[in-house]
Amino acid sequence: MDIKELRQYGIDGSNKGKLIVDISSDWCGPCKLLTPVLEKFRDEGFIELIKINIDENHELSQILNVYAVPTLLFFKDGKLLDKDIKIHGETLVNRGVMIGATGEIILKKIIEQM
Repeated sequence: MDIKELRQYGIDGSNKGKLIVDISSDWCGPCKLLTPVLEKFRDEGFIELIKINIDENHELSQILNVYAVPTLLFFKDGKLLDKDIKIHGETLVNRGVMIGATGEIILKKIIEQM
């Protein structure tokens, strides 16, 4: 999958650099913990960030096969990562997708490996 495919759903990200699509919800506790970390990395220029509220985008969540929040999609140069990312021997990102939240230190390590 590449970012061009998501443009038909109003998601317009860059074809260059690192992009994280954050699929979350207002009612999700872990999402609320993850949001400031993602926004910090965006503000520091490490990533581009697109936030999608799953409650307002049911069709998109079905197309992307999102069944839990938060779900993060990791894109590099416009393409969904086609690799796994392991931290301390545990696979946290499976072919560009991470389900669940993590802390700032781990997320930074994931971004570095993108």
